[in-house]
Amino acid sequence: MGNNYIFSLTPTFTQGLVLGQLSILVLLALVLKYLFFIPPESETETIPFHPLSKSNPSWHQDVKEDNKDSIPEQESAHWFNILARQVVEVYRAKLQNNLTGYEGIEVARRKIEDHANNLRPRGFLDHITVHSVDLGMSAPKLSNARVVNDNDGDSAPTTIEFDMSYTDTISVSLSTSYLFNYPMSSFARLPVSLTISLSLFESKVTLVPPSPASAAPVLTISLPQDFTLNLKTTSLMGSRAMLRDVPKLHELIEYQVRKVLALRGTWKVILPGIGSLATVQQEIEKEQAASKEQG
Repeated sequence: MGNNYIFSLTPTFTQGLVLGQLSILVLLALVLKYLFFIPPESETETIPFHPLSKSNPSWHQDVKEDNKDSIPEQESAHWFNILARQVVEVYRAKLQNNLTGYEGIEVARRKIEDHANNLRPRGFLDHITVHSVDLGMSAPKLSNARVVNDNDGDSAPTTIEFDMSYTDTISVSLSTSYLFNYPMSSFARLPVSLTISLSLFESKVTLVPPSPASAAPVLTISLPQDFTLNLKTTSLMGSRAMLRDVPKLHELIEYQVRKVLALRGTWKVILPGIGSLATVQQEIEKEQAASKEQG
């Protein structure tokens, strides 16, 4: 009789196991009763659950506001690249009188030849003959659009910059003669044959919106003078003893192209219905006169 008892102060392994299982069951019952179950007589208020979805306008607004506060939004220039390609294609088509193939290239060649002869210094260069032209197939590509100066609360317009890169197969082959007018007019001629092609043109593009304070508001697009221009030039000089690919001639041609781009690297677009060409020309002359006085 002394050893026939269920519990003792020193329980066995079986007794401990039974106590552990009972305590777990009691704890589970208490958790279910007071945390998940409710008495049937009590009144409760059910809170509806509305998950956030993309169709909820308030969700869009909150996400947009959070994005604006956390990460600055970067503008893509892909849309402008598509527009620029279409504009370049229009110029190519008009230069060829909307013709294709050899006929279109021949029309473009004659137009370029006539334009070159109209611009040539007649006292130094003989008639220019353009043998072939390649109008290219690509267009300038813009990237990395950014706001340079954001003038909040200021009347000055905001300046926007792009990075532009242009690689194409544009080339022109021509021949002419350099005229020596000493000791008499057309004393001698030096035949020159050239082929000029574009390798790379890289530059920043600055876009300045029109200013409300201006008498003739214009949209200004400009290229800085520190652009990158790589031209490939092959040349032949002379009639019998020919000089091939003279470095000084290459430097002279690249210098002249850079000079033209620097002088004509600013375009002003007149806003329709606000300004006129004469008014804008007057404003440009005033700006040039002011810059000369400062210089």
